[in-house]
Amino acid sequence: MKAFEVMGKVDEKGQLLLDKPLEIYTSSQVRVIILVSDDIESDPDDTPIQEIKESLKTALQEAKAGKRIPWEKMWEGIDTE
Repeated sequence: MKAFEVMGKVDEKGQLLLDKPLEIYTSSQVRVIILVSDDIESDPDDTPIQEIKESLKTALQEAKAGKRIPWEKMWEGIDTE
Protein backbone atom coordinates (compact mmCIF):
# COMPACT_ATOMS: atom_id res chain seq x y z
CA MET A 1 0.00 0.00 0.00
CA LYS A 2 1.38 3.42 -0.95
CA ALA A 3 0.75 6.59 1.03
CA PHE A 4 0.03 10.00 -0.50
CA GLU A 5 -0.26 13.27 1.38
CA VAL A 6 -2.18 16.12 -0.18
CA MET A 7 -4.07 19.06 1.27
CA GLY A 8 -7.69 19.75 0.49
CA LYS A 9 -10.94 21.17 1.79
CA VAL A 10 -14.34 19.84 2.71
CA ASP A 11 -17.12 21.79 1.02
CA GLU A 12 -20.56 22.66 2.38
CA LYS A 13 -21.89 19.31 1.08
CA GLY A 14 -19.27 17.37 3.03
CA GLN A 15 -17.36 16.42 -0.11
CA LEU A 16 -13.56 16.34 -0.11
CA LEU A 17 -11.87 18.61 -2.67
CA LEU A 18 -8.14 17.97 -3.11
CA ASP A 19 -5.77 20.86 -3.88
CA LYS A 20 -4.08 18.75 -6.56
CA PRO A 21 -4.86 15.45 -8.28
CA LEU A 22 -3.39 12.21 -7.00
CA GLU A 23 -0.92 10.52 -9.30
CA ILE A 24 -2.79 7.22 -9.40
CA TYR A 25 -3.33 5.98 -12.91
CA THR A 26 -5.47 2.93 -12.25
CA SER A 27 -8.90 2.56 -10.73
CA SER A 28 -8.41 1.23 -7.21
CA GLN A 29 -9.91 1.12 -3.75
CA VAL A 30 -8.35 3.64 -1.32
CA ARG A 31 -8.38 4.30 2.41
CA VAL A 32 -8.86 7.94 3.42
CA ILE A 33 -7.71 9.39 6.74
CA ILE A 34 -8.85 12.96 7.44
CA LEU A 35 -6.87 15.21 9.78
CA VAL A 36 -8.72 18.42 10.67
CA SER A 37 -6.77 21.50 11.73
CA ASP A 38 -6.90 22.30 15.46
CA ASP A 39 -7.99 25.87 14.78
CA ILE A 40 -11.31 24.60 13.36
CA GLU A 41 -12.24 22.28 16.19
CA SER A 42 -10.13 21.76 19.29
CA ASP A 43 -10.26 18.61 21.40
CA PRO A 44 -7.82 18.31 24.33
CA ASP A 45 -7.78 14.52 23.87
CA ASP A 46 -6.57 14.72 20.25
CA THR A 47 -3.25 13.12 19.42
CA PRO A 48 -0.81 15.64 17.87
CA ILE A 49 -0.49 15.31 14.07
CA GLN A 50 3.28 14.75 14.24
CA GLU A 51 2.74 11.82 16.62
CA ILE A 52 0.14 10.33 14.24
CA LYS A 53 2.50 10.69 11.27
CA GLU A 54 5.33 8.98 13.18
CA SER A 55 3.00 6.18 14.24
CA LEU A 56 1.78 5.63 10.67
CA LYS A 57 5.37 5.61 9.37
CA THR A 58 6.39 3.03 12.00
CA ALA A 59 3.32 0.89 11.22
CA LEU A 60 4.14 0.93 7.50
CA GLN A 61 7.74 -0.09 8.15
CA GLU A 62 6.59 -2.92 10.43
CA ALA A 63 4.06 -4.11 7.84
CA LYS A 64 6.75 -4.15 5.15
CA ALA A 65 9.00 -6.18 7.49
CA GLY A 66 6.19 -8.71 8.06
CA LYS A 67 5.64 -7.75 11.69
CA ARG A 68 1.88 -8.06 11.95
CA ILE A 69 -0.55 -8.80 14.75
CA PRO A 70 -2.87 -11.74 14.01
CA TRP A 71 -6.40 -10.47 13.38
CA GLU A 72 -7.88 -12.51 16.24
CA LYS A 73 -5.49 -10.85 18.74
CA MET A 74 -5.79 -7.29 17.44
CA TRP A 75 -8.53 -6.20 19.85
CA GLU A 76 -7.25 -7.99 22.99
CA GLY A 77 -7.20 -5.65 25.96
CA ILE A 78 -9.26 -2.94 24.26
CA ASP A 79 -12.55 -2.06 25.94
CA THR A 80 -15.05 -1.57 23.11
CA GLU A 81 -18.07 -0.77 25.25
